[in-house]
Amino acid sequence: MTVRYATLVIAAASLAACQSAPRSDGPSTLGALAPAGAYDLIIEHGKIVDGSGNAWFYGDVAVRGDRIVRVTPAGMLARASAAKRIDATNLVVAPGFIDIQSHSRDAFLTGDGRVVSKITQGITTEIMGEGWTNAPANALTVASEGSADPVAARAVPEFGGEHGFAKWIDAMQRHGTSANFGSFIGATTLRMYAKGMAQGPATPAELDTMRAAVRNGMRDGAFGVASALIYPPGTFASTEELIEEAKAMSPYGGVYISHMRSEADSYLEAIDELLRIGREGRVAVEIYHLKAAGVRNWPKAARAIAKIDSARAAGQDVSADMYVWTAGGTGLAACLPPWASADGKLLTNLRDAATRAKIRAEVLTERTEWENLCQLATPQGVMIVGFQTPALVAFEGKRLAEIAQAQQREWVDVLIELTLAEQGRLGAMYFLMSEDNIELQMKQPWMKFGTDAGGMDPDSTKAMVHPRSYANYPRILGHYVRDRHVLPLEDAVRKMSAAVAERLSISDRGLLREGMYADIVLFDPATVADRSTYQQPHQISAGIRRVIVNGVDVVIDGKHTGAKPGRAVHGPGYQLP
Repeated sequence: MTVRYATLVIAAASLAACQSAPRSDGPSTLGALAPAGAYDLIIEHGKIVDGSGNAWFYGDVAVRGDRIVRVTPAGMLARASAAKRIDATNLVVAPGFIDIQSHSRDAFLTGDGRVVSKITQGITTEIMGEGWTNAPANALTVASEGSADPVAARAVPEFGGEHGFAKWIDAMQRHGTSANFGSFIGATTLRMYAKGMAQGPATPAELDTMRAAVRNGMRDGAFGVASALIYPPGTFASTEELIEEAKAMSPYGGVYISHMRSEADSYLEAIDELLRIGREGRVAVEIYHLKAAGVRNWPKAARAIAKIDSARAAGQDVSADMYVWTAGGTGLAACLPPWASADGKLLTNLRDAATRAKIRAEVLTERTEWENLCQLATPQGVMIVGFQTPALVAFEGKRLAEIAQAQQREWVDVLIELTLAEQGRLGAMYFLMSEDNIELQMKQPWMKFGTDAGGMDPDSTKAMVHPRSYANYPRILGHYVRDRHVLPLEDAVRKMSAAVAERLSISDRGLLREGMYADIVLFDPATVADRSTYQQPHQISAGIRRVIVNGVDVVIDGKHTGAKPGRAVHGPGYQLP
């Protein structure tokens, strides 16, 4: 085979692969792959970290329309014609980061869609769905929304019917977003769709309803089913129920991803449940925000890693993702036993003297069958946020123990009274994890990174939030890669981009490759750093110099341009309408 003929064969094969890959997020510009003619953008003299995990190299990247059309050694595009050039000297050029655990549903549906805190981290694609989704919707999900969802996404009646999930995705696309977006189907939403907030096993008819909703959602582009098993009513779901949902998505290439039933006292048993769901449901499985929570459980981190390694060695497709903070964040009501929220009656139960006494006694029990976050973190390790009542806003950002001391009351009574006063809407940060375990987990080859956070606007959002909303990826690149040398730069970028795209079967994002969508991040490896803190969270990270989504500048020198070029991305079972 001559060199010229071999080159033509390779080029044709590459073009055919791009054309045959599923395209779910906008018009194609594959005709622009040929090198002739002017480019819209050339990024030159950058340190290319392409997302594959391969060693960096100095190179140039050319973009035409919404696609990357050339990646060359540095200097090769010096004489090429381009509408715009970016000198990336001393900067890393990487694929846009893909957040596998986003909570930006409200921002994408009813907010301004800019998700400033996320896009300025270099996040160009956000994947939602942990537990709850805005669809599928019916009378049961709409009636249950206020008492169920810790991240406040709303079930919208218009997202009902056989293609409710597609209607939701389409609504976000019409609304306009700066980042690309997609979602799993929330397993809690599936349960509410069939059973509302009721406890107890699903009936055969209810299981049929759930399975049909899963199949419809997968055809509408969902990436799989995502559970959150410490929150009611998701915690009421049995293993068998989740297996049936997994079986329903298996023919569509879905992934079962889970905030497991325990990350603490029953941590290892929860991994066993996840593995069983994967085996019997015949799907790949993923663990959300892998962690060993509570000092007494920190030694379990190494055993959890060994359990995952063992399952993989035996041939099971299991992996995990994580954020890099020692505190988690969720609702303050997560300190209360799940049964207290059954049928949406949490506030009613807290007002009833006898039921309140039962709840109080259970919260004070050191070890419970449910994830007792206040006991695991201790009252001093619970920072409360989100106050709206004027008489209580002075407690914003205070620890539960501090508030109890100021009021001269026992902490469990303060917990209950604050939950009542703020109608169950308070959030909290729970300091639960070990820094040593964070570094241990980051090194695992099957690990990926996500934020477990929604996008914020620092100019308008005043409530205290978890710093991961602003700084998860810059913290990894600055603190853990540059300063601590926990993992190489190339591996960190892979775990932020291509590893997530591969897990979700997103074939056209996550790499700097010809034919890929032009989601690109430029950052300064010498200065990239997190600025957000628990006490002052609304601070944009340093060193993220430019963020490009679908070929459009969205961030320049840390400032949002106002552009909203984001598009929907879909799972492997997506069927075009």
